[in-house]
Amino acid sequence: MKQSNLLTLIDTYLFVTDDNPDDRDKIYIAATYNSTAIEECTLTESEVENLLTNGITTADKPFEHHLMVFDHHQALEFTMQAALARREFTLEFVKEISSKVMRNTGGVVNTPLGSYDVSRGELRLSTVWAGKHLFPDFKKVPKLMARFCNSVSERMKTVTSTNDKLDLAFNAHFEFVSIHPFRDGDGRTSRLIMNYILSYFDLPFFIVSVQVRPSYILSIEASWEKSDASSFLEFMYEQYYQAIQNRIEKTE
Repeated sequence: MKQSNLLTLIDTYLFVTDDNPDDRDKIYIAATYNSTAIEECTLTESEVENLLTNGITTADKPFEHHLMVFDHHQALEFTMQAALARREFTLEFVKEISSKVMRNTGGVVNTPLGSYDVSRGELRLSTVWAGKHLFPDFKKVPKLMARFCNSVSERMKTVTSTNDKLDLAFNAHFEFVSIHPFRDGDGRTSRLIMNYILSYFDLPFFIVSVQVRPSYILSIEASWEKSDASSFLEFMYEQYYQAIQNRIEKTE
């Protein structure tokens, strides 16, 4: 996929769509379904819609999964309002996003070095693995997050081209999930951060589909193995192109 084709597609999308609240609600429901399903929530898309629109739960699904959906939707609305208000990207802001993602499913974690509350967006004080991948030592997390937030904030002030804005959004997703600063909810939070940056710059919202979950995870793992984000970025650009193209076709 040539990036020039993606830029043309973005221009087309922005021309044929408008800020319709009904469309925005549908996008937020779809985003909540896919992002939570990537993290193994068992509610179907129609069940997610029924919960968020009508407040109706699904009897044979774990109640925790309902809370996961509700929390994500609240966190998404909060994050998009922050983008609309052009809120500065800071560590406190990231913690707020995480706290909303984990509001009803997080809790206090006790460690030999002290306790921390996942539901309050507190940085982890414990070791975290993803399969065979070990995330940075928790002692390094505060400094890594300070550097990450400062870097993203400064880059947001200087980027001008659409390509640079997309690179910033996708790289922020990858950098954040590679630090994995919280005990849980990092994947959902990383996708919210990505869409905060896209929305901040008035670029189309990006739903990473649960249908591509295996390839999505493999692209992250491949980039970890190479210490190079190129595999992840290539995957994300291709998926973003496809997602925008699909939404244009639905408007025709």
